[in-house]
Amino acid sequence: MDDTTLMHQISNLVDEEHKLRTQLQTGKITEQEEHDRLKGIEAQLDQLWDLLRRRRAAKLQGVSPDEVEAHSIEEVEHYLQ
Repeated sequence: MDDTTLMHQISNLVDEEHKLRTQLQTGKITEQEEHDRLKGIEAQLDQLWDLLRRRRAAKLQGVSPDEVEAHSIEEVEHYLQ
C-alpha cells in the first residue's frame, strides 16, 4: 500500500466519522451505535496514521517504505505515550 492509498483510506474514515455524527444528530442512529462504530474507526485511523508515519520515517532513513508492514490494531492501541 502506498502513501496515496493510505491517505485515501484515512480520508474515507474521517468522512465516515462525520456521517456518523450527522446521523446521530438527525436521530438516524443511537448514541450506542455511533459509539460502537466510532471506536472501530478510531482504531483503524490510529493504525493507518502509524503506518504512514513509519513509512515516511523509513524513506528518511533510506529504507524502502514498502518494507514497512502495518502493526496490528492491538499493538498500535497499546503504544505507550
